[in-house]
Amino acid sequence: MTDTLESRTRRDRTRGRTRAVPVPLLVPALVGLAFLLLPLIALLVRAPWRGLPEQLTSAEVWEALRLSLVCATAATGLSLLVGVPLAWLLARTRFPGRGFVRALVTLPLVLPPVVGGVALLLAFGRNGVIGQWLDSWFGITLPFTTTGVVLAETFVAMPFLVISVEGTLRAADPRYEEAATTLGASRFTAFRRVTLPLIAPGVAAGAVLAWARALGEFGATITFAGNFPGRTQTMPLAVYLALQNDPAAAIALSLVLLAVSIAVLAALRDRWMTAS
Repeated sequence: MTDTLESRTRRDRTRGRTRAVPVPLLVPALVGLAFLLLPLIALLVRAPWRGLPEQLTSAEVWEALRLSLVCATAATGLSLLVGVPLAWLLARTRFPGRGFVRALVTLPLVLPPVVGGVALLLAFGRNGVIGQWLDSWFGITLPFTTTGVVLAETFVAMPFLVISVEGTLRAADPRYEEAATTLGASRFTAFRRVTLPLIAPGVAAGAVLAWARALGEFGATITFAGNFPGRTQTMPLAVYLALQNDPAAAIALSLVLLAVSIAVLAALRDRWMTAS
Protein backbone atom coordinates (compact mmCIF):
# COMPACT_ATOMS: atom_id res chain seq x y z
CA MET A 1 0.00 0.00 0.00
CA THR A 2 2.83 2.33 0.92
CA ASP A 3 4.63 1.55 -2.34
CA THR A 4 1.49 2.30 -4.26
CA LEU A 5 1.03 5.66 -2.57
CA GLU A 6 4.68 6.52 -3.12
CA SER A 7 4.49 5.58 -6.78
CA ARG A 8 1.36 7.69 -7.23
CA THR A 9 3.07 10.60 -5.52
CA ARG A 10 6.07 10.30 -7.85
CA ARG A 11 3.78 10.19 -10.88
CA ASP A 12 1.89 13.24 -9.67
CA ARG A 13 5.13 15.12 -9.16
CA THR A 14 6.36 14.06 -12.58
CA ARG A 15 3.14 15.22 -14.19
CA GLY A 16 3.42 18.52 -12.35
CA ARG A 17 6.92 19.03 -13.64
CA THR A 18 5.83 18.14 -17.16
CA ARG A 19 3.01 20.64 -17.11
CA ALA A 20 5.25 23.48 -15.93
CA VAL A 21 6.44 25.11 -19.14
CA PRO A 22 9.50 27.41 -18.89
CA VAL A 23 8.78 30.97 -19.94
CA PRO A 24 11.65 31.04 -22.48
CA LEU A 25 9.89 28.15 -24.26
CA LEU A 26 6.32 29.27 -23.69
CA VAL A 27 6.70 32.72 -25.26
CA PRO A 28 8.15 31.63 -28.61
CA ALA A 29 5.70 28.72 -28.70
CA LEU A 30 2.78 31.14 -28.36
CA VAL A 31 4.32 33.41 -30.99
CA GLY A 32 4.60 30.46 -33.37
CA LEU A 33 1.02 29.44 -32.66
CA ALA A 34 -0.21 32.98 -33.29
CA PHE A 35 1.81 33.16 -36.51
CA LEU A 36 0.07 30.03 -37.81
CA LEU A 37 -3.43 30.94 -36.66
CA LEU A 38 -3.62 34.68 -37.42
CA PRO A 39 -3.79 34.30 -41.24
CA LEU A 40 -6.58 31.76 -40.87
CA ILE A 41 -8.43 33.99 -38.43
CA ALA A 42 -8.01 36.93 -40.82
CA LEU A 43 -9.50 34.80 -43.59
CA LEU A 44 -12.54 34.06 -41.45
CA VAL A 45 -12.91 37.66 -40.27
CA ARG A 46 -12.71 39.17 -43.76
CA ALA A 47 -14.90 36.52 -45.38
CA PRO A 48 -17.98 37.95 -47.15
CA TRP A 49 -20.41 35.77 -45.20
CA ARG A 50 -23.54 37.52 -46.50
CA GLY A 51 -22.57 37.11 -50.12
CA LEU A 52 -20.94 33.70 -49.64
CA PRO A 53 -23.86 31.62 -51.00
CA GLU A 54 -23.95 33.75 -54.13
CA GLN A 55 -20.19 33.46 -54.60
CA LEU A 56 -20.16 29.68 -54.16
CA THR A 57 -23.08 29.11 -56.52
CA SER A 58 -21.62 31.11 -59.40
CA ALA A 59 -20.87 29.14 -62.54
CA GLU A 60 -17.12 29.84 -62.48
CA VAL A 61 -16.66 28.78 -58.87
CA TRP A 62 -18.79 25.67 -59.31
CA GLU A 63 -16.87 24.63 -62.43
CA ALA A 64 -13.53 25.05 -60.66
CA LEU A 65 -14.83 23.10 -57.67
CA ARG A 66 -16.15 20.27 -59.86
CA LEU A 67 -12.91 20.06 -61.83
CA SER A 68 -10.84 20.07 -58.64
CA LEU A 69 -12.83 17.25 -57.07
CA VAL A 70 -12.74 15.13 -60.23
CA CYS A 71 -9.02 15.63 -60.86
CA ALA A 72 -8.02 15.13 -57.22
CA THR A 73 -10.03 11.91 -57.06
CA ALA A 74 -8.54 10.65 -60.33
CA ALA A 75 -5.04 11.53 -59.13
CA THR A 76 -5.66 9.65 -55.88
CA GLY A 77 -6.90 6.60 -57.78
CA LEU A 78 -3.82 6.66 -59.99
CA SER A 79 -1.61 7.05 -56.92
CA LEU A 80 -3.26 4.03 -55.32
CA LEU A 81 -2.84 1.96 -58.47
CA VAL A 82 0.93 2.44 -58.71
CA GLY A 83 1.84 3.81 -55.27
CA VAL A 84 0.74 0.85 -53.15
CA PRO A 85 2.83 -1.66 -55.16
CA LEU A 86 5.75 0.77 -55.04
CA ALA A 87 5.44 1.04 -51.26
CA TRP A 88 5.33 -2.76 -50.98
CA LEU A 89 8.46 -3.00 -53.13
CA LEU A 90 10.33 -0.56 -50.88
CA ALA A 91 9.16 -2.19 -47.64
CA ARG A 92 9.25 -5.90 -48.44
CA THR A 93 12.10 -6.42 -50.91
CA ARG A 94 15.82 -5.78 -50.92
CA PHE A 95 17.60 -4.66 -54.05
CA PRO A 96 20.68 -2.58 -54.85
CA GLY A 97 20.02 1.13 -54.59
CA ARG A 98 16.81 0.82 -52.60
CA GLY A 99 17.71 3.84 -50.48
CA PHE A 100 18.37 5.90 -53.59
CA VAL A 101 15.03 4.84 -55.08
CA ARG A 102 13.27 5.84 -51.86
CA ALA A 103 14.95 9.24 -52.02
CA LEU A 104 13.76 9.70 -55.59
CA VAL A 105 10.22 8.74 -54.60
CA THR A 106 10.16 11.37 -51.86
CA LEU A 107 11.87 14.02 -54.00
CA PRO A 108 8.56 15.67 -55.09
CA LEU A 109 7.91 16.47 -51.42
CA VAL A 110 10.79 18.95 -51.36
CA LEU A 111 10.98 19.83 -55.05
CA PRO A 112 9.45 23.22 -55.87
CA PRO A 113 6.12 22.52 -57.64
CA VAL A 114 7.03 24.82 -60.53
CA VAL A 115 10.18 22.76 -61.12
CA GLY A 116 8.00 19.66 -61.09
CA GLY A 117 5.79 21.24 -63.75
CA VAL A 118 8.81 22.04 -65.93
CA ALA A 119 10.06 18.47 -65.52
CA LEU A 120 6.65 17.15 -66.57
CA LEU A 121 6.75 19.37 -69.65
CA LEU A 122 10.19 18.06 -70.59
CA ALA A 123 8.96 14.50 -70.15
CA PHE A 124 5.39 14.58 -71.51
CA GLY A 125 5.30 17.73 -73.64
CA ARG A 126 4.96 17.53 -77.41
CA ASN A 127 8.73 17.70 -77.71
CA GLY A 128 9.35 15.83 -74.47
CA VAL A 129 11.27 12.63 -73.95
CA ILE A 130 8.07 10.55 -73.92
CA GLY A 131 5.53 13.09 -75.12
CA GLN A 132 6.94 13.29 -78.64
CA TRP A 133 6.31 9.58 -79.12
CA LEU A 134 2.83 9.80 -77.61
CA ASP A 135 2.02 12.61 -80.02
CA SER A 136 3.48 11.05 -83.16
CA TRP A 137 2.36 7.46 -82.55
CA PHE A 138 -1.00 7.85 -80.80
CA GLY A 139 -1.89 11.52 -81.26
CA ILE A 140 -2.01 11.98 -77.47
CA THR A 141 -1.24 15.44 -76.11
CA LEU A 142 -1.04 15.75 -72.33
CA PRO A 143 0.00 19.36 -71.54
CA PHE A 144 -2.77 21.93 -71.11
CA THR A 145 -5.45 19.26 -70.81
CA THR A 146 -7.52 17.87 -67.95
CA THR A 147 -5.40 14.72 -68.11
CA GLY A 148 -2.37 16.93 -67.63
CA VAL A 149 -3.94 18.28 -64.42
CA VAL A 150 -4.36 14.72 -63.15
CA LEU A 151 -0.74 13.86 -63.97
CA ALA A 152 0.60 17.00 -62.30
CA GLU A 153 -1.45 16.34 -59.15
CA THR A 154 -0.38 12.68 -59.10
CA PHE A 155 3.27 13.69 -59.36
CA VAL A 156 3.13 15.85 -56.24
CA ALA A 157 0.61 13.78 -54.23
CA MET A 158 1.72 10.18 -54.68
CA PRO A 159 4.76 10.44 -52.34
CA PHE A 160 2.40 11.10 -49.43
CA LEU A 161 0.63 7.81 -50.16
CA VAL A 162 3.86 5.86 -50.66
CA ILE A 163 5.37 7.08 -47.39
CA SER A 164 2.22 6.29 -45.42
CA VAL A 165 1.78 2.81 -46.89
CA GLU A 166 5.47 1.94 -46.60
CA GLY A 167 5.48 2.91 -42.93
CA THR A 168 2.40 0.79 -42.31
CA LEU A 169 3.95 -2.16 -44.14
CA ARG A 170 7.10 -1.93 -42.05
CA ALA A 171 5.01 -1.96 -38.88
CA ALA A 172 2.93 -4.95 -40.06
CA ASP A 173 4.19 -8.44 -39.17
CA PRO A 174 5.46 -10.11 -42.37
CA ARG A 175 5.01 -13.57 -40.85
CA TYR A 176 1.33 -13.58 -41.78
CA GLU A 177 2.26 -13.08 -45.40
CA GLU A 178 4.96 -15.75 -45.18
CA ALA A 179 2.52 -18.19 -43.57
CA ALA A 180 0.08 -17.69 -46.43
CA THR A 181 2.80 -18.46 -49.00
CA THR A 182 3.80 -21.65 -47.16
CA LEU A 183 0.15 -22.76 -47.38
CA GLY A 184 0.27 -22.52 -51.15
CA ALA A 185 -0.82 -18.96 -51.85
CA SER A 186 1.12 -16.94 -54.38
CA ARG A 187 2.87 -13.75 -53.30
CA PHE A 188 0.21 -11.65 -55.00
CA THR A 189 -2.63 -13.65 -53.40
CA ALA A 190 -0.97 -13.31 -49.99
CA PHE A 191 -0.68 -9.59 -50.52
CA ARG A 192 -4.27 -9.23 -51.70
CA ARG A 193 -5.90 -11.50 -49.10
CA VAL A 194 -3.63 -11.03 -46.06
CA THR A 195 -1.38 -7.98 -46.25
CA LEU A 196 -3.76 -5.52 -47.85
CA PRO A 197 -6.49 -5.93 -45.17
CA LEU A 198 -3.83 -5.48 -42.48
CA ILE A 199 -2.53 -2.22 -43.94
CA ALA A 200 -5.93 -0.87 -44.99
CA PRO A 201 -5.90 1.95 -42.36
CA GLY A 202 -2.51 3.13 -43.59
CA VAL A 203 -3.66 2.98 -47.20
CA ALA A 204 -6.77 4.97 -46.33
CA ALA A 205 -4.75 7.60 -44.46
CA GLY A 206 -2.28 7.90 -47.32
CA ALA A 207 -5.11 8.20 -49.83
CA VAL A 208 -6.73 11.01 -47.83
CA LEU A 209 -3.42 12.88 -47.61
CA ALA A 210 -2.77 12.40 -51.32
CA TRP A 211 -6.28 13.59 -52.19
CA ALA A 212 -5.92 16.71 -50.05
CA ARG A 213 -2.49 17.46 -51.53
CA ALA A 214 -3.82 16.99 -55.06
CA LEU A 215 -6.77 19.26 -54.35
CA GLY A 216 -4.46 22.08 -53.27
CA GLU A 217 -1.83 21.71 -55.99
CA PHE A 218 -0.98 24.93 -57.85
CA GLY A 219 2.57 25.27 -59.17
CA ALA A 220 2.95 22.06 -61.18
CA THR A 221 -0.62 22.36 -62.47
CA ILE A 222 -0.33 25.89 -63.85
CA THR A 223 3.09 25.11 -65.37
CA PHE A 224 2.16 21.82 -67.03
CA ALA A 225 -1.60 22.18 -67.62
CA GLY A 226 -2.14 25.93 -67.77
CA ASN A 227 -5.12 27.89 -66.47
CA PHE A 228 -8.05 27.36 -68.82
CA PRO A 229 -11.53 27.72 -67.27
CA GLY A 230 -13.57 24.55 -67.51
CA ARG A 231 -10.60 22.46 -68.62
CA THR A 232 -7.58 22.98 -66.35
CA GLN A 233 -8.59 25.75 -63.93
CA THR A 234 -8.77 24.07 -60.54
CA MET A 235 -9.70 25.81 -57.29
CA PRO A 236 -6.19 27.03 -56.36
CA LEU A 237 -5.79 28.49 -59.84
CA ALA A 238 -9.23 30.08 -59.60
CA VAL A 239 -8.24 31.64 -56.26
CA TYR A 240 -5.11 33.11 -57.84
CA LEU A 241 -7.06 34.53 -60.78
CA ALA A 242 -9.97 35.81 -58.67
CA LEU A 243 -7.62 37.56 -56.26
CA GLN A 244 -6.72 39.97 -59.04
CA ASN A 245 -10.26 40.71 -60.22
CA ASP A 246 -12.74 39.57 -57.55
CA PRO A 247 -11.23 39.28 -54.03
CA ALA A 248 -14.58 38.19 -52.58
CA ALA A 249 -14.64 35.15 -54.86
CA ALA A 250 -11.03 34.40 -53.95
CA ILE A 251 -11.92 34.41 -50.25
CA ALA A 252 -14.95 32.20 -50.87
CA LEU A 253 -12.84 29.62 -52.69
CA SER A 254 -10.19 29.83 -49.99
CA LEU A 255 -12.83 29.06 -47.38
CA VAL A 256 -13.84 25.95 -49.29
CA LEU A 257 -10.22 24.76 -49.39
CA LEU A 258 -9.87 25.56 -45.68
CA ALA A 259 -12.98 23.51 -44.90
CA VAL A 260 -11.58 20.57 -46.88
CA SER A 261 -8.27 20.77 -45.01
CA ILE A 262 -10.05 20.76 -41.67
CA ALA A 263 -12.11 17.76 -42.77
CA VAL A 264 -8.90 15.91 -43.70
CA LEU A 265 -7.39 16.65 -40.30
CA ALA A 266 -10.54 15.43 -38.60
CA ALA A 267 -10.53 12.24 -40.66
CA LEU A 268 -6.91 11.48 -39.72
CA ARG A 269 -7.17 12.52 -36.07
CA ASP A 270 -7.91 9.03 -34.75
CA ARG A 271 -4.94 7.59 -36.59
CA TRP A 272 -2.59 10.26 -35.25
CA MET A 273 -3.90 9.81 -31.72
CA THR A 274 -3.44 6.05 -31.96
CA ALA A 275 0.09 6.47 -33.32
CA SER A 276 0.99 8.81 -30.47
